[in-house]
Amino acid sequence: MKAVVWHGIGDIRLDDVPEPQIEQPTDAVVRLTASAICGTDLHFIRGTGGEMVPGTVLGHEGVGIVEQVGADVRNFRPGDRVVIPSTIACGYCSYCRAGYYSQCDTANPNGPGAGTAFYGGPKASGPFQGLQAEKARIPFAATNLVKVPDNVTDQQAILVSDIFPTGYFGADIADIKPGHTVAIFGCGPVGQFTITSAKLLGAGRVFAIDRIPSRLDAARHQGAETINFDEEDPVEAIKRLTGGVGVDCAIDVVGVDAKHAHHGPAAEQAQKEEQTFGQELEQVAPQGTAWNVGDAPSQALEWAVQALAKAGTLSIIGVYPQTMQSFPIGAAMNKNLTIKSGNCNHRKYIPMLLDLIQQGTLDPEKLLSQVEEMHTAIEAYKAFDERQPGWLKVELVPGM
Repeated sequence: MKAVVWHGIGDIRLDDVPEPQIEQPTDAVVRLTASAICGTDLHFIRGTGGEMVPGTVLGHEGVGIVEQVGADVRNFRPGDRVVIPSTIACGYCSYCRAGYYSQCDTANPNGPGAGTAFYGGPKASGPFQGLQAEKARIPFAATNLVKVPDNVTDQQAILVSDIFPTGYFGADIADIKPGHTVAIFGCGPVGQFTITSAKLLGAGRVFAIDRIPSRLDAARHQGAETINFDEEDPVEAIKRLTGGVGVDCAIDVVGVDAKHAHHGPAAEQAQKEEQTFGQELEQVAPQGTAWNVGDAPSQALEWAVQALAKAGTLSIIGVYPQTMQSFPIGAAMNKNLTIKSGNCNHRKYIPMLLDLIQQGTLDPEKLLSQVEEMHTAIEAYKAFDERQPGWLKVELVPGM
């Protein structure tokens, strides 16, 4: 079968790989009808997401049809149409029972202290073969599959595999209350769903901060007040627009990629420093190495802390590696800020979001900008990585 495979930093290929098999009685094999490219995948290609194992199939978003189930999978049968939560959980440990599926004690073969287990990720996450493939093995399938209602399309369901629940998680842990003013740093796919989720939770005003015009347009279409940080200082703008008070909640959706400022005098140099995968990146980080970003400051975090009102809440859902060290703790402490962060507990939110879609309360498909065939995956990755106009969220369809 065909799959998108990581071979080294800056080197991904569409390869023929063996079809997955049932390995444990709790497994299922799913034939993928939709996958997607995520900004998190770019971290692995750039070398900023931890040590990768060559030969790992990328991708952690999937919708498909169950083909096989192990003897201990009692709630699914071949033919069931399902969405696959991006993070992997056993469903029975104390963390899963409390809803902290991303902190499962059992799923990660590296042990309970190794962190979140998910598909298509670095060595520390399993690794588990990913979902940008024609088929995938799903461990602990009774927990890690969710049935898709008949009136929910693949295009809607693929957005519920990762980015919609992640955006909702970011808004949820920001403790948004009706009437709150919220700043969201990053208007990529997850940022767009964070805007949607903030509004679902009753936010009175939402500021959306980015530098890509098409993303700012999408945020404005949702009713957010947009700030282009290439054109003005976002902290100054937020303070001015809130009468000097700041925002009640700030959400960092960008993560490690926000380590450079892109406004004012630094803009031109920062754009030169920004790397995409391929030849440019290989010159900076030869294959087999990983970037040391431990001392790189995060501009998004600095802006978020500065933009928050006193006693506000900072939510961090952008991806940072464990080597990341820099954080404006002094400023945060002296403003009595509450800080919440983490990997999304996808399985907690997916059933609720599917219900909202099924009922017609919202339609996430409008944020899906491209549908590409699997054989064009490498070209699609490059366009997505270069932030070409209109490339907001990309679905990959195996077997078209």
